[in-house]
Amino acid sequence: MMATVIEFIVAALLLAGAAFALVGSIGLARLPDFFQRLHGPTKATTLGVGCTVLASAFYFSWLEGGISLHELLIVMFLFITAPVSAHTVARAALHRHVKTSSRTRGEPWKH
Repeated sequence: MMATVIEFIVAALLLAGAAFALVGSIGLARLPDFFQRLHGPTKATTLGVGCTVLASAFYFSWLEGGISLHELLIVMFLFITAPVSAHTVARAALHRHVKTSSRTRGEPWKH
């Protein structure tokens, strides 16, 4: 019975991870300018990879009978570094006055 519950949790996390990664990839390909494209990989894809690694952590923790710390450290590192790198890239783009599309609201470099 417990194996079925663990397999259901792992399958749900894998499906959620795949869905988030797909949405992030589509956003990267379809959004019109740099600032909007930045959100796809940094938000949705980070959650997708996080869900996938958590699925791995659940499965191998159950299989080996102990807590799988490697995957938890990977998720923690990912959730810390992805926003910091996105912020750094966005600040560099603001500094270089990267062009935006007509649908992008605001001009933060003028404030």
